[in-house]
Amino acid sequence: MAARALWAGRRRVQRLLASSAASQSRAWLRPFSTATQRTAGEDCSSEDPPDGLGPSLAERALKLKAVKLEKEVQDLTVRYQRAVADGENIRRRTQRCVEDAKIFGIQSFCKDLVEVADILEKTTECISEETEPGDQKLTLEKIFRGLALLEAKLKSVFAKHGLEKMTPIGDKYDPHEHELICHVPAGVGVQPGTVALVRQDGYKLHGRTIRLAQVEVAVESQRRL
Repeated sequence: MAARALWAGRRRVQRLLASSAASQSRAWLRPFSTATQRTAGEDCSSEDPPDGLGPSLAERALKLKAVKLEKEVQDLTVRYQRAVADGENIRRRTQRCVEDAKIFGIQSFCKDLVEVADILEKTTECISEETEPGDQKLTLEKIFRGLALLEAKLKSVFAKHGLEKMTPIGDKYDPHEHELICHVPAGVGVQPGTVALVRQDGYKLHGRTIRLAQVEVAVESQRRL
């Protein structure tokens, strides 16, 4: 908008200056109609221009208006340059914010995962330091407790950040959520076209599928005659 107004103002100043110059030239080129009625020996080219050929009130008004428009053009030019600079600054700040969001967007998630890593590290240290040779039962119990605690912490972290594991057994096959591995005959109580077995769990993040579940889909078995 500022650039369009600046261009229009310059056009108006040019038209006013052109009209002023044309009116002045017309005033100085008035025909001397009475020169042909004088004597034949009188030299018409020696006459001085009349005294009343100064700029008229209309011409002075046009000049004042042209000066005013020129000032408006300068003001619009400054405002346009400031608007361009402000837009460039906003673009740079926005780009910086986007880059920061890409880098630090998972900061909270990583902070929670660090706690999971701490649990895993403490479990391995406890097993390596306190377990006596030949005491396999105690070792397995410690491993089981550590893994159970680790799994519970992972589930808590996933739930906090909107990461949900899909359990599609018995659900109707959906290509947007399931990756078909193979077909299996439908057993007792299993409907054809539904998921009979999950080979790998799928996950959703805030309702959006980020990993398809690898499944086996039940189909109606063909009877032999």
